[in-house]
Amino acid sequence: QVQLVESGGRLVQAGGSLRLSCVLSGATFSRFAMGWFRQAPGKEREFVAAITYSGSTTNYLDSVKGRFTISRDNAKNTVYLQMNSLKPEDTAVYVCAGDTGRRRYLARNGNEYDYWGQGTQVTVSS
Repeated sequence: QVQLVESGGRLVQAGGSLRLSCVLSGATFSRFAMGWFRQAPGKEREFVAAITYSGSTTNYLDSVKGRFTISRDNAKNTVYLQMNSLKPEDTAVYVCAGDTGRRRYLARNGNEYDYWGQGTQVTVSS
């Protein structure tokens, strides 16, 4: 049974930083491309970032480019999202997801991901 568990979310002031972590269990982590999504109250779920199996390629939502960095440690079955220069509009529940589709591209559509975590709340105060 594949499980994804996120951690690291909390209340932070604008301009601050957070690092989110997501640990996968129950499967071979290196077979998954991984993504981070977020959902703010009253809004649709939004793609944030994704990373390939090896970590060699990444993809980002335009509004987080240069501020957020996705990375992974396959030895620890963990994907990270380093978030710097946080803004109030980054406030959301952040969820990690795993994609076993062996695609030639990094999926930005949540429907292409097979497994999801429960999410961790990030709140950025102004």
